[in-house]
Amino acid sequence: MTTLPMAPGTSGAPGAPGTPAAATPAPPAPPAPPGHTTADLAVWPATTARLPHGDLAVGGVSLAGLADRFGTPTYLLDEDEVRTRCRTYRHAFPEAEAEVLYAAKAFLSRAMAHWVCEEGLGLDVCSAGELELAVTTGFPAERIVLHGNAKSRHDLDTALRLGVGRIVLDSPSEIARLAAAVPAGSRQKVMVRVVPGITAGGHAKIRTGTEGQKFGLSITDGSAQHAVTRILDQPRLELTGLHCHLGSQITSAKPYLSAVRRMVGLMARIHEQHGVELPELDLGGGHGVAYRPGEASLDITALARRLRAALVESCAAAGLAVPRLLIEPGRAIAGPAGVVLYRVLAVKPSGGHTFVAVDGGMSDNPRPALYGVRYAPALVGRHSTAPPVTADVVGRHCEAGDVLATGVPLPGDVRPGDLLAVPVAGAYHLAMASGYNLVGRPPVVAVARGHARLLVRRESLDDIRSRDVGL
Repeated sequence: MTTLPMAPGTSGAPGAPGTPAAATPAPPAPPAPPGHTTADLAVWPATTARLPHGDLAVGGVSLAGLADRFGTPTYLLDEDEVRTRCRTYRHAFPEAEAEVLYAAKAFLSRAMAHWVCEEGLGLDVCSAGELELAVTTGFPAERIVLHGNAKSRHDLDTALRLGVGRIVLDSPSEIARLAAAVPAGSRQKVMVRVVPGITAGGHAKIRTGTEGQKFGLSITDGSAQHAVTRILDQPRLELTGLHCHLGSQITSAKPYLSAVRRMVGLMARIHEQHGVELPELDLGGGHGVAYRPGEASLDITALARRLRAALVESCAAAGLAVPRLLIEPGRAIAGPAGVVLYRVLAVKPSGGHTFVAVDGGMSDNPRPALYGVRYAPALVGRHSTAPPVTADVVGRHCEAGDVLATGVPLPGDVRPGDLLAVPVAGAYHLAMASGYNLVGRPPVVAVARGHARLLVRRESLDDIRSRDVGL
């Protein structure tokens, strides 16, 4: 573990996992000079604190010191923030009634799998790669669910070999392929992914509960019911329940309540037709978070209370026992725990805009280009008395769409060499990173109680060269 500059007055003694060490009160940072643009900490990790000289600390670690030690771009994850968010879910959805599965596609590393496991969550994976990494880290395979609209033979074989808890079936062809692959004398627990016909999510490309997209089997055309019939006829498959996922960045409970009613309705029809009461209902994830101050986020405690009431009411009306509820948060656990650090490479006025170019971009965060997501970058590491300007923070890549944030208030004297920090960077950044322009993917550093440690090293030119065997 590497010890880095800490927030003044913060103890560097490590405590129990997820528990802040004792700390003496830190002296207040100097007041911001007139015209200085300061970071609004509303969407930053709870451990974030202001330091003198315009710096910030997360997890007791100076961001400027971290950038000097690990270089830029660098992603940091606040371990305590991750653990606190896991505990929020566990308290809202007690184990006796529900199972919480962390959606690994948001971000997965061995450390992340370890933290999630220690906090009592299961895992939702989408490939043999995610599954193998988790299990070889020590994550119990029986607490893992495998998803995917087009699972390969390798995905299914790996899931069976490692003893994955459940496999969510997404197409008729998967039913036959999986049934044939299950060893004689054993049974594999499965669920059916259903399209409930509900429109929800922050962007058309991340709405997955509607008709006419690639995920799931439709209730409307009977595909879901037909899949259930086929599975029940397979002696090597055990149908434990139904699954649906409505989309991502959902900030209202209303779509989930609608999904409960529609899914329980389908469960009632299955019971009527086959005499089977399914013991599980998975409502997926998609819980929205605020990326900028003032934006809405989903209230998890209120969601849990309202879901439970709707589930009990719907099952009572249908004459069914209340199934065990499963949910799959990813972004809501990892996203707000992450911060990415960039160095400014160039500042350029052009066409009425001020462009601030940094040393990362769409190769480590493609979300703005894909979904038009907006962030709130902040200058850290120095004070400025310059009046603010409105700038577009752009990446270094050869695409006009490589824009990380638009309309950002930054000090008017922002210059090359400055350090910019972007909060809410823990989900779907590095998980979706590419090798565009061969710049190499950034490292991931964990911070907690005044210490920092490398979780994932920076991708080097040697890494890139070693994969190229063309000569």
